[in-house]
Amino acid sequence: MHGRTISVVALDDGYEPTPCIKNTIELVEKEQVFFLSNYVGTPTLTRALPVIKRYADRQVILVGNFTGAQPQREEPYIEQVFNIRASYRQEMMALVDRFWQAGARKFGVYYQIDAYGRSGTDGVARGLAQRGTKIVAEATYRRHDKFEDDMSPAVQALRRAGVDAVLCTGSYQGCGAFVRTARDLGWTVPISNVSFVGSEAMLNLLLKHGQATARDYTQALVNSQVVPSYDDVSLPGVAEYRALMEKHDPQVPEALRDAKHAPERLSFRSLEGFVNAKVIVEALRRAGPSPTRVGFRQALESLKSFDLGIGAPLTFGPERHQGLDNVYFTSVVNGRWAPIIDWAAAVKV
Repeated sequence: MHGRTISVVALDDGYEPTPCIKNTIELVEKEQVFFLSNYVGTPTLTRALPVIKRYADRQVILVGNFTGAQPQREEPYIEQVFNIRASYRQEMMALVDRFWQAGARKFGVYYQIDAYGRSGTDGVARGLAQRGTKIVAEATYRRHDKFEDDMSPAVQALRRAGVDAVLCTGSYQGCGAFVRTARDLGWTVPISNVSFVGSEAMLNLLLKHGQATARDYTQALVNSQVVPSYDDVSLPGVAEYRALMEKHDPQVPEALRDAKHAPERLSFRSLEGFVNAKVIVEALRRAGPSPTRVGFRQALESLKSFDLGIGAPLTFGPERHQGLDNVYFTSVVNGRWAPIIDWAAAVKV
């Protein structure tokens, strides 16, 4: 950018709050990064926000997080945070709307018992409140529960409540375990997840288990997304993403690999990271050859109807620190996530 290279300093917090706090301090104090970016997870970022707030006088800002939780979208943190994706609240309210249109009236929730899970459940509650009703039943799981774990108590609690749909807020292992247990117990209720779940990882687990048991775990399974399908090459941004992934073939560092899960070549997550990178690079371009933190902030706030090539223009401003509001819906077709064309067919049991 302007003849200078962008160096990325990546630290792993293991999806735990305390390491995330320590990493944040290290990035600002030791690494002296120009800006923070791409934090992953609600329980981690929400604990780091007060630390980031302490660096407000240094004009440290955070751009493009892989979480849709509310705290970084509200006071006292919104001044230092530029969110690119839609929020969990928006995802959940959109899911409630679609399920309601399909005839669902009794909604149950299943969520990771932390700030992330509660953030998604809050979105469901708000969506239902607009329709004069409430969540019928709730069930939870712990953050590091695994796909192999038995989620029968959670399934049975929601099943006894007679819910028409289950809206999940969690990660791929815990949510995949719920889907697997529900289907093994013969419960065919529609189940949805939000974007953070790790759609490809969850699907891989369900498909692999389905091969072993000769059972289909993908029926009436819906995931919301905050970027379009990475198979939609009619969108120039998606075509560019795929071409760059093909050209550079980026690899997951060995230390960060999950032995039980092969890295996906393409995913909603990496497409979102690509979108974040496009926004950052454009702001750096506008900030000029000798950017300052203040100038970078002003460049971000100058982005109005910026075309990312994904069918939804991004807009920031001094009073708007969330760039995109779009929510997309996917279901499983022939073993892959695909955009939902017919909602009634997608949730049919």
